[in-house]
Amino acid sequence: MSAWVVDASVALKWVVAEEGSEAASGLAGEALSAPSLLLAECANALWVKARRGELDAEEAVDRLALLHQAPVRLVAIEVLTESAARLAFELDHSVYDCLYLALALQQECALITADRRLVRALARDRELAGRVRLLGESP
Repeated sequence: MSAWVVDASVALKWVVAEEGSEAASGLAGEALSAPSLLLAECANALWVKARRGELDAEEAVDRLALLHQAPVRLVAIEVLTESAARLAFELDHSVYDCLYLALALQQECALITADRRLVRALARDRELAGRVRLLGESP
């Protein structure tokens, strides 16, 4: 079993069938963690899908309830915000995404994401590039 940090782009694929859902499901049995922001980001993404008519409101709420049961250890963002802010300035990238990276650095593991923009941002830094893995790609 490996330890990984997962972000909302991965977690959402556990409850919404979309490209990458099979790869996301393949993480079952791994030791997963995420900043507690994960639930708020997923709730917002589900709200957006409901507004677009991809889900109705009740389906969105039901899927969020499923995410509350996901085997992911949630970490309070308060312990991550300072390092995430520093990373955001260093990378010129959002603090929200950097919270996930800060947790991966703290736990000395890698972040799995489906967010190609985040992977590209980290690729510019040799040290940090090794801390991120695009969902579905081999390490």
